Amino acid sequence: MEKLRSNGCQILLLSNAPRTHNFVEGFLENIGVERDAYDLILTSGDMTRIVLEDKRFDFLKGDNKSFYQFGAERDKGLEDGLDYSKVTELSKADFLICTGLADDETETPESYRELLQEAAKYNLPMICANPDLTVMRGENMHYCAGALAQLYESLGGQVELFGKPYPWAYKMAMEKLQISDPQKILAVGDSMRTDIKGATGAGIDCILVSGGIHAEEWGLRDGDIPSTEQVELQVEQHGVCPTFVTGHMKWN
Repeated sequence: MEKLRSNGCQILLLSNAPRTHNFVEGFLENIGVERDAYDLILTSGDMTRIVLEDKRFDFLKGDNKSFYQFGAERDKGLEDGLDYSKVTELSKADFLICTGLADDETETPESYRELLQEAAKYNLPMICANPDLTVMRGENMHYCAGALAQLYESLGGQVELFGKPYPWAYKMAMEKLQISDPQKILAVGDSMRTDIKGATGAGIDCILVSGGIHAEEWGLRDGDIPSTEQVELQVEQHGVCPTFVTGHMKWN
């Protein structure tokens, strides 16, 4: 990223993190990503915050609305300073905020089936601040908020999702970059479902990094590139095609 920026490219990190950009900036610094390695961050948490601020859904209108939250302690705070109250009983909530699982090291979406069934019984709309189904941390896969939202929808629940692959995420990203021509942007990501689908839907060329979410199902070792047949199967499954495929993003 530093090399690209030194050559005059802008870099925006478009993340489905269910936290606002300032928290993500701090996280990146803690893992060694310097602030001058990129220009901007836009997260699904930022988008969720905007929706909470302008109360764009009917179920958010009015004063002193209450919500029940699904998620880890580190993901909370999207409503800070806003006119909402957090409750610990579903029967007292007006809507749900889903930022993920409380403990994604040990839990799965099935751990929440009974709670989600109860929420569906109360007809509570859900705001999902991370559409990702899974995320890779090192070599380990963990479930994300999108997996809970998917289960809730299957139980009859209403879900509003923010982030990739939804068009609003790319519209906001282009506005922040002050670029109106999608052909002047290259998107990089490891998920066909979010990164590649979202970019192609916005008319943006994209690189699929194969060493991420899909590496295990493809049986890839570190840095390997999948076969043409493996990529074509994903293209058929998701209905979108990456412009390029690479094993790693690194400067040569």
